[in-house]
Amino acid sequence: MFKQLQNIDTAFKYVRGFTIMVIAACLLLCSFVCYKSYRAVQEAQARIYILANGKAIEAFASDRKENIPVEARDHVKMFHQYFFTLDPDDKVIQANVTKALYLADASAKHEYDNLKESGYYASLIAGNISQEITVDSTAINLEQYPFYFRCYATQKMIRTTSIVTRSLITEGYLRNVSRSDNNPHGFLIERWATIDNKDLKTQNR
Repeated sequence: MFKQLQNIDTAFKYVRGFTIMVIAACLLLCSFVCYKSYRAVQEAQARIYILANGKAIEAFASDRKENIPVEARDHVKMFHQYFFTLDPDDKVIQANVTKALYLADASAKHEYDNLKESGYYASLIAGNISQEITVDSTAINLEQYPFYFRCYATQKMIRTTSIVTRSLITEGYLRNVSRSDNNPHGFLIERWATIDNKDLKTQNR
C-alpha cells in the first residue's frame, strides 16, 4: 500500500515537473514571438515610401536627433535663399519674402520692413536689378538650446551693365516648432541679424 502511494507521489512529481517545464517553454516561446513581432513592426514603420515621378522610392525613418545638424543648416540656407533671391518684379519679391518669413520670427519681418521703407525693393524694380545668393557655409552650435548659427554667404547684384559681388554674414538662433507645409524642417529663426555685408568686387558686363 505504502509502495503504491510512493509510486503515485513520484509520478505526480514527474508530471508536475514536466508541466512546469512545458509552461516555462511556452512562456519563453511567447516572449520570443512577441519580441520578433515588435521588431518586425518597428522595421516596417521605419520604412517610408515616397512617390516621385510616378515611382515609389523606399526611404528609412530615423531619429530627429540624428538629422538636426543637416536640417538646421538646410533651414538656414532655405531662409536666406528665399529672403535674398530677388528679381525686379514686385510679385516675385513678395512671394519669396513671404516664404522666408514663415521660417523666422519678427526679427526678419523687421528687417524686411526696414528695407521696404528705405526703398530697397523699389530700387531693384526701377533699376531692373536681380539679386542672387549662394550660402557658402553655416556654423551651428548644438551644445546649447536655442541653437546659435552663423551663416556665410555671397550675394550677386546683377545690373544691366555690371555684376556686384558682396559678402554677407548673418547670425541668429534656431528653436524647435511644429513642422508644416510652410516650415518643413520644424525650426524657427530668432534674433536674426546681419553682421557684415560689404562689396567684394564689381565686374563689367
